[in-house]
Amino acid sequence: MLEGLMLTLDHVTKTYRAGAFGGGSVTAVDRVSFTAAPGEVVSLIGESGSGKSTIGRMILGLTGVSSGTLTLDGQRVRPGKDFYRRVQGVFQDPFSCYNPVFRADRVFDLVRRAYHPGVRDAEWADRVEKAVRDVRLDPAQVLGRYPHQLSGGQLQRLLIARALLLDLSFLVADEITSMLDASTRIDVLNLLAGLKERGLGVLYITHDLALGTYLAEKTVVLRRGRVVERGDTQKVFGNPLHPYTRTLLAAVPRLNQPWDPPEPVRSCAFHEGRDAPSGGPGAATTDLYETEPDHFVACAQLPDCERTPA
Repeated sequence: MLEGLMLTLDHVTKTYRAGAFGGGSVTAVDRVSFTAAPGEVVSLIGESGSGKSTIGRMILGLTGVSSGTLTLDGQRVRPGKDFYRRVQGVFQDPFSCYNPVFRADRVFDLVRRAYHPGVRDAEWADRVEKAVRDVRLDPAQVLGRYPHQLSGGQLQRLLIARALLLDLSFLVADEITSMLDASTRIDVLNLLAGLKERGLGVLYITHDLALGTYLAEKTVVLRRGRVVERGDTQKVFGNPLHPYTRTLLAAVPRLNQPWDPPEPVRSCAFHEGRDAPSGGPGAATTDLYETEPDHFVACAQLPDCERTPA
């Protein structure tokens, strides 16, 4: 079993300077709060530009947090060798993660130099072979090959195998299936499901709602850097309450049905800059209201929200 980490985001905000002289600012992530427990997959869903990848980069320590707290097992994220031994990321374009002039398995050599310099050659070869088999690849078919000789799915799984050679506890998977064909996507998702069963925590960042529901116990829906709905995946997609979530679901094409553009997103009290009305259906948590157990939405009066023009 892997030793998992509890990820906690509490009012996390990321602001960038903007303008010709840096006098303005742009808020990419606005007071986002959610948790991911060990052995749990959380899907972070939203359209391009909603702040999903920025959240992933903050978790990985690749960009700083402007305000709020981001912790793993109660400890603030401090990038460094010990941190990256336990927390890793796999990204959208696997080809960009490899140097084309080196064989693909050079990524394993880099791990050895940084984290396991004392391991003997034979033992390291056994570890690499086991990690490659754990991601459902045949070592004889992928080791020793150059990146251009392997498919995107194979390269993506090699990156996951690389992470397994560390004491991995948490994985940020940022759009890792978007460049893969349909059958390979399911292979990679099933691989993540197997890692989850071993205790690994996963933040699965995607704009594909179908894949998000396939894997995750919890779902967080982002719009313009803010959480508009979150909770149990079956509740969020089985009973979508926020207009934006409904619009996302309406935009998914269905086989053998004509596709019509969804209705425009209609805003709620929070987006209009007003305080939420009193007497809502549940308790407020970070501008979210609990409408049922483990189902939060960013508006207290949903019918009024839907009647308010965007």
